[in-house]
Amino acid sequence: MKWSEICIHTTNEAIEPISNILHETGSSGVVIEDPLDLTAERDDFFGEIYELNVDEYPEEGVYIKAYLPVNSFLGETVNEIKQAINNLMLYDINLGRNQITLSEIHEEEWATAWKKYYKPVKISKKITIIPTWEDYEAVSSDEVIIELDPGMAFGTGTHPTTVLSIQGIERYIEENDNVIDVGCGSGVLSIAAGLLGAKEVYAFDLDEIAVKSTKLNAKLNKVDKKIVTKQNNLLDRVSMKADMIVSNILAEIIVRFVEDAWHNLKTNGIFITSGIIQAKKQMVVDKLNQQGFRILEINEMEDWVSIIARKNQ
Repeated sequence: MKWSEICIHTTNEAIEPISNILHETGSSGVVIEDPLDLTAERDDFFGEIYELNVDEYPEEGVYIKAYLPVNSFLGETVNEIKQAINNLMLYDINLGRNQITLSEIHEEEWATAWKKYYKPVKISKKITIIPTWEDYEAVSSDEVIIELDPGMAFGTGTHPTTVLSIQGIERYIEENDNVIDVGCGSGVLSIAAGLLGAKEVYAFDLDEIAVKSTKLNAKLNKVDKKIVTKQNNLLDRVSMKADMIVSNILAEIIVRFVEDAWHNLKTNGIFITSGIIQAKKQMVVDKLNQQGFRILEINEMEDWVSIIARKNQ
């Protein structure tokens, strides 16, 4: 089978929404080529071994690449992707150059292309994320390993927004907590919560493919008995009370359900939000404060922000 590589030259701000668009239109995964990765030194990362070629990276912005099967619908699919990306401007998302290019790639090249981007990465004190094909042995007795297949959804969970979320979960989760994951994507936050001691996790996503990916990844990591995965729009019609709510999505989406999160949290419950760019940080802080949340932490990595708040009464 032949595949077409679609490459979007855009901004860090647009990574999450464009990745979601590509996923919804049939891509089996995305590759992010960010020049910051060439020089980044992250305090809590080790065991990260990438063979990166500087010539493959843009001088500014990022490349988002995905692979689509070459068939009679390819033209329609590409037009649909272009339109959906342009619609992001309605949400004041900076698309940068917003240049889209297509190139043909054979299946054998496509299969091997993934693997050079993904190696075991320790992203917090306890958690290491590994791709399914890597042989890896824990280096300490308390190390928690999450296995992910980047072909399922949204990469391997090493984007700064995911790292900040998991680090927050690790610091605040208590044994036997009930957790809600809003916009679960590949399910990596739900899996982390389950492996770190949650009693039950409810994982919600509007995207049916993300729901399937979460179920597959949960089973792969042997926490499928703990994780209830459902297709749902944010917290609409969710009545349960949780000890912790986590959400790694756009700031504009987070502010829409802050009130619902308040009602779905127990007293002293923790709300972990991520996927927030610097320019939108104050908007989320103001909304949380307005609702009555107490801000516990604001953490930053590269251009991304995570806010951890508590429901006090």
